[in-house]
Amino acid sequence: MTKSNLLPYLEATFAATVWGASFIATKVALNDVSPITIVWLRFGMGLLVLGAAVALRKQFSMPKKNEWGYFALLGFLGITFHQWLQSNGLQTSEAGTTAWIVATTPVFMALLGWLILKEGLSPVKIFGIALAFFGVLLVVSDGDLGSISIGKFGAPGDSLILVSAINWAVVSVLSRRGLKTISASLFVFYMMLFGWLFTSALFIANGLYTEVPALTFNGWLGVTFLGVFCSGLAYIAWYDALQTLTTASTGAFLYIEPLIAMIVAFFVLGEAITPASLVGGGVILLGVWLVNK
Repeated sequence: MTKSNLLPYLEATFAATVWGASFIATKVALNDVSPITIVWLRFGMGLLVLGAAVALRKQFSMPKKNEWGYFALLGFLGITFHQWLQSNGLQTSEAGTTAWIVATTPVFMALLGWLILKEGLSPVKIFGIALAFFGVLLVVSDGDLGSISIGKFGAPGDSLILVSAINWAVVSVLSRRGLKTISASLFVFYMMLFGWLFTSALFIANGLYTEVPALTFNGWLGVTFLGVFCSGLAYIAWYDALQTLTTASTGAFLYIEPLIAMIVAFFVLGEAITPASLVGGGVILLGVWLVNK
């Protein structure tokens, strides 16, 4: 494998690793400020990084007339709504649990392909989908499946995280069209710009600018990591890889994300690594692998 062929694999690995740690950084920042403030600061920083990347690559161009609505939709779903779901979910959901639930995103991508694009689902894929959902139930119930049967789906935030996984699958499917004709950096820049503008409306309307001075040193570390690495560099790397590799090949790197999150959450937040999370996580990864096999 040549250096140029290796690059997209390294970029996908970098993005998945950074995103795995993002759940912990968000939990740290949530100690100081509200979810909307975190999203506003995070993607404001991310825009600066993306803008610099677009300028250095000399890729800037204005969207075509029929692309404004497309980027606005992606910005709302992929940035504003998605990050609102995850940040609010993380207020009660553990970082490790969140990452395991998010790892089911490729399963929802397969289901969307079946429902919308009429793509076939083999018996192996159907079994993989069922297996992944069983793994999620193991993780969120901490091995007590009886608690699920009486209507409790783990922590309150776990439901929001599950919706975010479905939402990201929708965003990934919608993104494929634009990435065929638009460079990855410019594509993400406009997507993030619209998302940040929508978030700015919420940020200003609720007077959340008064929260910013409340950020502690650790809070700023968390937000800066989210902005520069998770929303800037990782987005560029991920979409670069997505333009070169197949969706399934790129999605496979998401397997790294929950493992990183679990390890970092253990050392930084003191979250326990329980047998249920290990077994459930393994079942999720096996199910997702079968779906993308």
